[in-house]
Amino acid sequence: MKKLVPDPPQSILTLLKLTNKTLIKAINDGIPEKDLLDTLNATGIATFGGQDGWPYPLFAVREGVDAADALAHVSLLLLCAEQIADEISEQGSGVERGLIGAMTHSVEMARAVVEALLEGHDRSR
Repeated sequence: MKKLVPDPPQSILTLLKLTNKTLIKAINDGIPEKDLLDTLNATGIATFGGQDGWPYPLFAVREGVDAADALAHVSLLLLCAEQIADEISEQGSGVERGLIGAMTHSVEMARAVVEALLEGHDRSR
């Protein structure tokens, strides 16, 4: 029987196992005394959006943006991705609709994690 959905690449499985191990350790150790966002450094420089044959990227993340501000922007970007995926899923059929639905669910979960981090950060202040 042919599998409809291929196994994820091994590197993703390794990353998920490491992330789960870290989360389980954090849960077992209890609430940290220090706010997690306060332990994060400000952003470094990250470039993206280069065109073929052009050595300079079109866009960049600025250096020195506060972690909480960066996460708030990530939350907004995830909300936009969620809304776009919702619109696209109406046009899909069959497998496409299921894949888009799964992507939408993943984006919703990622946004919930970011917003929970920000809410915990705001409460600790």
